[in-house]
Parts: sequence; C-alpha cells; structure tokens
Amino acid sequence: MRIRKVLKSRLLKYRTELWVDAGRRIYCAGEYAYVPVADGWPYDFDLPERKPYSGPGYQRLGDTLLLHRRVSASEELESLVAWEHPACVLLLNHHDGVMRQPEVSVLYGEPHDVTFHEFGIHYTLNPAKLMFSQGNRSEKQRLRSLVRPGERIADMFAGIGYFALPAALAGANVHAMEINPVSCAYLRRNVEANGVADRITISCGNCRTLLNGVYHRFLMGHFAAPEFLPDALDHAESGTILHVHGIGDSEAEILAAVERAGFSYSLSKHKVKKYASHTWHGVWDVELT
Repeated sequence: MRIRKVLKSRLLKYRTELWVDAGRRIYCAGEYAYVPVADGWPYDFDLPERKPYSGPGYQRLGDTLLLHRRVSASEELESLVAWEHPACVLLLNHHDGVMRQPEVSVLYGEPHDVTFHEFGIHYTLNPAKLMFSQGNRSEKQRLRSLVRPGERIADMFAGIGYFALPAALAGANVHAMEINPVSCAYLRRNVEANGVADRITISCGNCRTLLNGVYHRFLMGHFAAPEFLPDALDHAESGTILHVHGIGDSEAEILAAVERAGFSYSLSKHKVKKYASHTWHGVWDVELT
C-alpha cells in the first residue's frame, strides 16, 4: 500500500486532497499519520498490506477499548493493540445495579477520561467508572426526531446525558435526574460542553423523590424502569408520552401500572439491541389519553 507520512496535526487538511485514497484507512501512530495514496500520485514508501483483524470484538471509546470477553491468550491482546493502537484496554466483567457502575479489569495502559462524539454530541466519561452503551445509538436518534421544542421532559436515569443531551438539542427543557454522583459530575461537564446548560436542569439523587410538576415526556432508560412507573404516572397527564425501557417481555407489567393509574393509552414497542440469546432490550412508547 502506497503511503505518505504526514504530521497528524495536519491530517484534516490532507483528507480532502486528490492524492488521498479515500477507500483505504488512514493509520496513525504517535505524532504521525500514514495516509494511503491513490494510483498515479507520488508517495513516500510502500507498506505491506495489513492482515485482517481476527481477534476478540471490542467497543471503542476515544482512545480506550472495552472488551466484553476475556482474551484467550496474550497474543490476542498484542494483536488488538497492534491493530488499534489504544492508550488503554479494559475488560468489562459485568455491570448492574441502580448505579450502573461497571466492574472492569485493566488489560493494557491506565484508565482515564475519554471524549468522543456520537451524532455531533460530545460525551466525556471514564470507561473504568461508568458504562456507555453504543448499542443505543439508533434509539437516541429516534428520540431526537420525536421531541418537540418546548417540551418539559423528565429523564429519570440521566447518566452522563445519553438521552438528555439529544432531547435538549432538539429544543426540549429537560429535568435530568441521576442517582450516581460520579455520573452527575460527568453529566454537568457534558451539558456545558454541548452548550445546553440553559435547557437541562440537573438533580442528583433518587428520581422517585425528585420528580416535580407535570411532564410532557418521560425518558426511562434503565432496565428496571417498569418498577418506577407508579412514580412517573403521578406526574403525568393525558397527552404525556413515556419511553419505558426493559428486558424481555415487560409489556404486561407496564400496562398494569398504567391501568392502575387510571389512564387509557396507546402503545408501541421498539427493539433497541440484542441483550442475550432470544432476549431483547426494548423500549415501549406509551402515550396517555
């Protein structure tokens, strides 16, 4: 593969040059970028083609890689590091509980804050301290398309702003509630970084006691969300929409709570991502009437 070696700091300038082979991946190492050159243009040297990566799957957050299964041998880890050149590699053992704090093992490098972008939104977090599910990307986009400017929205499990930020950027006024103080700190940073401090009010603590007034829409992005429906419905009215996340078949539990609160409703279900064999993470949109 024909290559030109350029300073990484000038990479944006070169990306649009005619000599760049846009069909090949740019490789970065240290302060330099190695840019593939199209046929017929001068180049600095010829690199052998890299073999396709065949190691364990991973999630990339900034310069940190997150594995969901243990590598079977040191060669697998070495292959991954050589392929992606990360600053850190973490193994996610599990995450659960209301706080959604991951338990990780450090396989390479040192955990640190990372900043990355998703659909134009800036997120910062430390992957060793907090979870971030990239499998929710399409749901965030769907939510952003549904929200209308001026809506008053309750995000009962705000985290670092997974759904609160897209909603605020769509013009809503969001009451973002988060029980984990570490998540709250990153939420504040992300709200400021995305320029929506005037549209997001942050409350740190248990959302059951923080809800106030009536909301047009509820964001309930936690697998235990159906358990919190009675609290949400105390702050709802006809026309309110609830986006209730859950695992497997949560529909009966959701509808029972709505009916006990005395509401009529219309309901639709959307698949978010595969959670386990034959089990899906879903979200139920419930519009009260």
